[in-house]
Amino acid sequence: MIDFRSDTVTKPTKPMLTAMMSAKVGDDVFGEDGTVKTLEEKTAALFGMEAGLFCPSGTMSNQIAIKCFTQPLDEVIADQTAHVYRYEGGGIMFNSAASVRLLNGDRGIITAEMIEKEINPVGNVHHPHTSLVVLENTVNRGGGSCYFLRDIAPIYNLCKLKNLKLHLDGARIFNALAYTKDAAKDYGKYFDGISVCLSKGLGAPVGSVLLGSNETIKYARRIRKVLGGGMRQAGFLAAAGIFALDHHVERLAIDHRHAKLLEECLLSLPFVKQVLPVQTNIVIFELNELKDAEHLLIELKGNGILCGTFGVQTIRFVTHLDVDQEQIMQTIAVLKSL
Repeated sequence: MIDFRSDTVTKPTKPMLTAMMSAKVGDDVFGEDGTVKTLEEKTAALFGMEAGLFCPSGTMSNQIAIKCFTQPLDEVIADQTAHVYRYEGGGIMFNSAASVRLLNGDRGIITAEMIEKEINPVGNVHHPHTSLVVLENTVNRGGGSCYFLRDIAPIYNLCKLKNLKLHLDGARIFNALAYTKDAAKDYGKYFDGISVCLSKGLGAPVGSVLLGSNETIKYARRIRKVLGGGMRQAGFLAAAGIFALDHHVERLAIDHRHAKLLEECLLSLPFVKQVLPVQTNIVIFELNELKDAEHLLIELKGNGILCGTFGVQTIRFVTHLDVDQEQIMQTIAVLKSL
């Protein structure tokens, strides 16, 4: 099967497995796993931040960050498509007792002007206290849309002016960097927290690294423990993350080229109503009345292709390192034959 359901479905490559099996490990909850420390320090240095914390998932690293940067009765500002709101099980409310102010950005991209209008007045007991802004890069439901650093700078300036924290859900941050050509190290200038996922485009089997100041990560480590995220000989998993950072970042451009090929094909098909502009590795398209989404999924599966719906008539393809050029061309041939 050619699996486009997500870039989370990738399997470790043989070299990655070798790196995992040869990792030196210890008890990370005791602070004794050197491979985990190396991953945390490496990722923090890459993004120009002081410290990192290895977590089992991007959801956990995001939820820990939100807990670090809010108090009960606070409010978080995010786009209405945000993963932290839609796909993390109501964790903001459950874990942090905070409410969410949702904005309607352009394919998930929000601006300083939009944010400023929604910041609640300080000291007004009728409103929750606005304390945190969360951005997502790339935006999943936006079809892999990206923030450039030039878009983030005004948001950072507003947050400093209004005494708000700024967190980045960097689930596919390396895909964004491959598109924008911005420097990873510059991100540390703008964000109080960054969640860097290793198990999507980079192909590691598990894990995300939360980045922040030394003080933030010290508190985050305590929250991770409370949430049950303290892992013991986690170096076997951290080694996969290190390998991914060293060997799988530059190849993301291949996934982007594959996504553009799919976009080009889909735009030519009579049953496709529209395709969200493709920037990175996510292709979201809407069907017209000629095709039903569930029926199309069955047709594709019958031809050895897996993907997922993203709404009543909307389908998502995600390219990744386990889908090669030959499989892309095979998929295009199948789509054209339907």
